Amino acid sequence: MKLIVRWMLLAAALLLVAHLYPGVEVKSFGSAMIAALVLGLFNTLLRPILVVLTLPVTLLTLGLFLFVINAAMFYAAARVLEGFTVSSFGAALIGSLIYSLCGMVIDVAMERLFQSRA
Repeated sequence: MKLIVRWMLLAAALLLVAHLYPGVEVKSFGSAMIAALVLGLFNTLLRPILVVLTLPVTLLTLGLFLFVINAAMFYAAARVLEGFTVSSFGAALIGSLIYSLCGMVIDVAMERLFQSRA
């Protein structure tokens, strides 16, 4: 149940990103659901590999290169999907920042919500 609620909230967060920033477009809530799923898969499967491969650059930039990796995942998801578009890499960077902030808020809210019911 917790996973489904989180997935729906992350899809709503994608719609919020599209509403707040014009460089990101999401056609419908269904497209946002699929995009949230693909983003989750990319972040679970590809992101750790990229973090390890770019570790020297990440250390040199004091961790700021992780923003580039997040933007790359966001941009890659948009390139793969039909109803989710990102106009440029800069838009992917800003969109991924907003999406990450929303994700942190969702995680804190979910932790409090499901902790009180346990």
